[in-house]
Amino acid sequence: MKDYADHPVRQLEPRNLWNRFADLNAIPRPSKHEDRVVKWLHQWAADNGLQSLQDEVGNVLIKKNPTPGMESRKTVVLQSHVDMVCQKNEATEFDFTSEGIRMIVEGDWVRADGTTLGADNGIGVASILAVLESSDLPHPALEALFTIDEETGMTGALGLQGGFLTGDILLNLDTEDDDEISIGCAGGVDLTSRGTYVPEETVKEGNEAMTLVLRGASGGHSGMDIHKGLANANKLMNRVLLEALDHIDLRVAEIHGGGLRNAIPRESRVTVVFAASDRDVLLEAFNASGSTLKSEYRTTDPDLVLEWTETDVPDFVLGEDDQYALLLAIQTCPVGIHRMSPDIAGLVQTSNNLARVSVASGNVEIQCLNRSSVDSEKDDHARSIEAAFALAGLYTERSGAYPGWTPNPSSEAVAMCRDLYEERYQETPRVLACHAGLECGILGTNYPDMDMVSFGPNIRGAHSPDECVQISSVQKFWGYFLEVLNRTPESIA
Repeated sequence: MKDYADHPVRQLEPRNLWNRFADLNAIPRPSKHEDRVVKWLHQWAADNGLQSLQDEVGNVLIKKNPTPGMESRKTVVLQSHVDMVCQKNEATEFDFTSEGIRMIVEGDWVRADGTTLGADNGIGVASILAVLESSDLPHPALEALFTIDEETGMTGALGLQGGFLTGDILLNLDTEDDDEISIGCAGGVDLTSRGTYVPEETVKEGNEAMTLVLRGASGGHSGMDIHKGLANANKLMNRVLLEALDHIDLRVAEIHGGGLRNAIPRESRVTVVFAASDRDVLLEAFNASGSTLKSEYRTTDPDLVLEWTETDVPDFVLGEDDQYALLLAIQTCPVGIHRMSPDIAGLVQTSNNLARVSVASGNVEIQCLNRSSVDSEKDDHARSIEAAFALAGLYTERSGAYPGWTPNPSSEAVAMCRDLYEERYQETPRVLACHAGLECGILGTNYPDMDMVSFGPNIRGAHSPDECVQISSVQKFWGYFLEVLNRTPESIA
C-alpha cells in the first residue's frame, strides 16, 4: 500500500486532518472488508498513547481524556464509519481490494481519478483522528467510535451493544452540506427478489445478436440524490427493451445492470437475439430510444448514451413468457420518490432505488433499497415492490432493515450547534432531517438518552465516481467542529 508521502493533499490545511485522510485513502476499505483499516486504527491509537477497544462486530472505540479545564464537561462521542462505497467508471482500471485511492487536487476540490473518493465518510474519520492526536485543542472527554459496514447494511451500528459507550452527546460527522445540521434521517430495508427460469435454446440460423449498453448516467447517492430526477440505468434499459418489442420480436439472453444498493445505477448491459431480417427495424428503434432518453435527461445526465455492438449469438435466451413477465415486473417496480413529507418542507419521505438487475444462466436477482422516515409507509412501499416481482414469479426477501432517526429539534446539542453556527456565520443553518440513512437512528435504539446531532463539509457526488469534497468547506467545518467541542455543556452532577 502506498502512503502518498508527497501527495499535494498532505499540504492542504488543516494539515493534520488532510494527512489522516491521505493515510486512510492509502488503505483499501470496501464495506465488509475493513480488517486492514481496523488494524491500522488500533496501531495508530497505540502510537499516540491512546486506549483502543473493539466490540464483537468489529467497531473500534478510541478514548481520550479531557484537556485541562474541560473535566466537568459532558463526555462526547465522535462517530464516523470507516468503510467506503466502491464505484468506478467503466473505463477505469482499479482494484478497490488492493489499491489506495488515486486522489487529485483540482482548484478548491479534492476528487479521485475515475473512482469514488471515500470522503464519505473518510473526512469524518480523519477529523476525529486529528482531534485525538492534538495536544493544543480544548475538548471534553472523548469516545471516538469508528463503525464498520455502514454503506452495505449498517451492520456495525446494528451490532453495537448498550454499555460500550458512556457519552452524553454524539456528534455524527456524516452530513454532506456545510450549512446543514441534521437532526433526523430515513430508515431503510434491502429487498432482494430472486427466481429461476428454464433457458430456451437459441435457434442460431437466421438470427443475430447484439450487446446493448446504456452508460454515462450521473449516478449518485440513492438517498441524498434521489430527489434530483437522475437517470436510473436499470429502469431506462428496461424501457428500451419494451420499446423495441413494440416493433419486432427479440429475446433477452443476459442483463447486467447497476451495482451497489445505495448508488443510483449508472450503467446497464443487455445481450439480445433477433431475426437478421429485423436488424434495420431494431436499429431504428434503438436510435429512437437513445435520442429520446438523451433529450429527456440532457440536464440531469448530460453524458447518457445508448450504444450497441454485434456479438456472437448466445446458446440460450429467456423464453417468451418469462421475458414478458420479467420486463413488465421491472416496468411496474416503483423507482425514485414515492412520497414527499407532508410535515417537513422539501424532505423526501419514501423512495425506492432499483439498484441492480442480474439475469443470466437461468437465474434472476433484483436488488432494491427502500427508504422512508415513516416505518409503516416503508413497509407498505416494500409490499408494492414485492407484489410487482411476485407477478413474475420471483420471491422477495427483506433484510438489513434499520430504523429512522426521529428528529428532536428541542435537544440541547441541536440548540448549541444552531446558535454557534448563527454566531460564527451570521446566518441561520438548515436544521433538518435527511433522506439518507445515518447511523444515529440505529445507535439510538441502545442509547435512547444520548443527545445526537450530525454535520459535515460539502461533499458532492457521493456514491459515484464524481465524488469530491470542497477544501474551503472542510476548513469551515473544521473550525466549527472545534468550537462545538469547546462549547460542550457542563455535565449535571
